[in-house]
Amino acid sequence: MKRMIRVCMVALLGVALCWGMSVSLQMEAQAKTVTALEGAKFDTAVSMADNLKAYVGKDVTVHLRSGKTLQGYVKSVGSGLLHLEKLAGKDFYDALVRIEDISAIEAKFRDMK
Repeated sequence: MKRMIRVCMVALLGVALCWGMSVSLQMEAQAKTVTALEGAKFDTAVSMADNLKAYVGKDVTVHLRSGKTLQGYVKSVGSGLLHLEKLAGKDFYDALVRIEDISAIEAKFRDMK
């Protein structure tokens, strides 16, 4: 009889812990919201270079006409050239890309807070 009471108490404690963790995780998930990042925007009325200048110091992914993709931080945008630093997947590498070879840009617009 005592053994059965212990088993029931352990089972009840386990159910209570699972329920408590479930409620805690739901509250944490509800507390996060999607917020827009300040300064993140594309302007279709200006050139690719002008759009890239808005992302100096920020992480972008650049798709080239050749099909290759480069991800890194925009260091500078000059006349016809883009300097990407800290390339993803390549430690200590930078890239110099001709802007006319860029077919698309990806950038982070929203974040979870």
